[in-house]
Amino acid sequence: MVSEIKKSWHIATAKQMEALGATFASVITDSGVIFLHGPLGAGKTTWVRGFLHARGHTGAVKSPTYTLVESYLLADGLVHHFDLYRLGDPEELEYMGIRDYFSDDMLCLVEWPERGAGVIGRADIELTLSYRGSERELMVYATSEKGRKIILQMK
Repeated sequence: MVSEIKKSWHIATAKQMEALGATFASVITDSGVIFLHGPLGAGKTTWVRGFLHARGHTGAVKSPTYTLVESYLLADGLVHHFDLYRLGDPEELEYMGIRDYFSDDMLCLVEWPERGAGVIGRADIELTLSYRGSERELMVYATSEKGRKIILQMK
């Protein structure tokens, strides 16, 4: 971790989760890598939906569970949304040209990143979602200097 920068939020509804994704989208204005951790149904894709809609995507946002990646060409650049839940072996990512997606000018949002360990690189920010009764808790950690700057901008 970089200087142990972290923040947390409690989220009661899907609408609040989308709003939080939108808030992140307002401060993440260029390339980077964001890992999203959490159990099934915790809100990872809902967060991504809010993020992408805030960046100008007007269509549906579904989890790319079977395709592994869904790419969105937005006015301010390309965003790749990965869901590695069904990945059998991290080496499978090499066959799909994973390194091309993680170039310096891309923004990558990765659900279930632990399934790609050893093949995908480091994140700038790691989000961890967990259940807290009827609510969700989102913890965010900076794992790079870029991530630290982003988190410091969060309200």
